[in-house]
Amino acid sequence: MATIKDVAKEAGVSVATVSRVLNETGYVHEDTKKMVEAAIQKLNYSPNEVARSLYKRESRLIGLLLPDITNPFFSELARGVEDVLQKQGFRLLFGNSDEDPEKEQAYIHTFIQNQVVGIVSATNPAGKINYENIAIPTVFLDRASDEEYAVYADGREGGRIAAHEMIRRGSKKITILKGPTYIRPAQDRFQGALDVLAQADVEFSVVKTDAFSYQEAQKRAKGMFDLYPDTDGIIASNDLVAAAILHEALRLGKSIPDDIQLIGFDDIPLSSLLFPSLSTIKQPVYEMGKQAAQLLLKLIKKETISEQHIQLPVQFIERQTTRKVEDDG
Repeated sequence: MATIKDVAKEAGVSVATVSRVLNETGYVHEDTKKMVEAAIQKLNYSPNEVARSLYKRESRLIGLLLPDITNPFFSELARGVEDVLQKQGFRLLFGNSDEDPEKEQAYIHTFIQNQVVGIVSATNPAGKINYENIAIPTVFLDRASDEEYAVYADGREGGRIAAHEMIRRGSKKITILKGPTYIRPAQDRFQGALDVLAQADVEFSVVKTDAFSYQEAQKRAKGMFDLYPDTDGIIASNDLVAAAILHEALRLGKSIPDDIQLIGFDDIPLSSLLFPSLSTIKQPVYEMGKQAAQLLLKLIKKETISEQHIQLPVQFIERQTTRKVEDDG
């Protein structure tokens, strides 16, 4: 990897001159500046962003904290955040909390030590204590709280839509997989489905899960079919959970969607690749990431904020794990 000394040698100038070009400080003759820039391009030199921020007292670094980067939902969120910030000349420092408050706290300290000027956090605001004494603009993504700047989808409406579609397509004995109690979007989805099912002429049961992971869902799936062998409709807490349920149902020889209908939540890329492909509630994941980044940029620039909370709509995506019905009207 090229250093600033290598650039100076290639351009035939001093390290101080290269530094002035990089940091846009002091006078550098235009011809000299062009030689330095040519050397930077030739050597593919990338200056140390932390060192530059300390020298100029103007950081271009943003901290991004996610709970689980192996979940494709969070990967797509991150992409939306990055694409907006990169166009504005910012770089991301990334942390994966694994839903561990101590690990989350350690990453926040690392962000601060590296002079970030803002944080986007998709971790749970129930652990908000980590952010109470931070004087850095912060936007919560997906997992909102009432007091913070946040971007999220309408999970409660998503739960209602899932329950409505399940009933409309003929399921009478429905099981809801309730996501972790400490994750607000999971509870919003559950409450939305409950709103509809409690008023409908159907039987329904609830199975609690402790995490959004595929491994956790695998453990719950077998027990669920043991407890509720006659269930004919399942509303999963997310698409990874739905994939595990689908796998277990097919292993047991159940026909999808004739014996059991299944609806997920998120619409990660995997959903359309499963066989049968997964009907699900689509969140505008990439757009959520973009809007969180745009909101953070406004906070950094101290611009007027018209909306502290940005809630985006969700929609039902019909695929092969639900039965076909005639459109209403």
